[in-house]
Amino acid sequence: MRVLPRSFYARPTVEVARGLLGKVLQHGDAHARIVETEAYLGTGDAAAHSARGVTPRTRVIFGPPGHAYVYFIYGMHYCLNVVAEPEGVAGCVLVRAVEPLNGIEGATDGPGKLTRTMRITTRLNGADLTNGPLRVLTLNHEPVFETWVSCRVGIRESADLPLRFYIEGNRFVSRRAHAARRD
Repeated sequence: MRVLPRSFYARPTVEVARGLLGKVLQHGDAHARIVETEAYLGTGDAAAHSARGVTPRTRVIFGPPGHAYVYFIYGMHYCLNVVAEPEGVAGCVLVRAVEPLNGIEGATDGPGKLTRTMRITTRLNGADLTNGPLRVLTLNHEPVFETWVSCRVGIRESADLPLRFYIEGNRFVSRRAHAARRD
């Protein structure tokens, strides 16, 4: 396995969201395959935290690509996002679900579950995914799978956009979509 280079993240958010599927998320000794993502498109996407521009909370989203944007939601869950796009352009990808590979005990079929199980908190907000305690790795021989796309889940604004990507048939995907299609 090798760490994904920064150039992987310095691309359009939707490409990064699709490209993260099958990659391995590592935090310490825990390794898990990313099986579900959602793209958030920046200032033009009403559901994106960055829709209103740069704030102290969203500064990392407008920063260099390949960093973690971790936030606390509903007073109980952390969510992990991967910053995409060139520096100065907002875009991030929510990691919605992972398949445990090793060093993991607990549920990972949802954004709050995977961060709890992998011990990812806001202390990792801004962490460099190319050289830090939280990394995304690629395998020498990537698995073959079918990618499906559906609308994002759990949001109200821009909920109809087909920006959720997942590995069809993987049992760790958080929700099956009734309006999904092959990508």
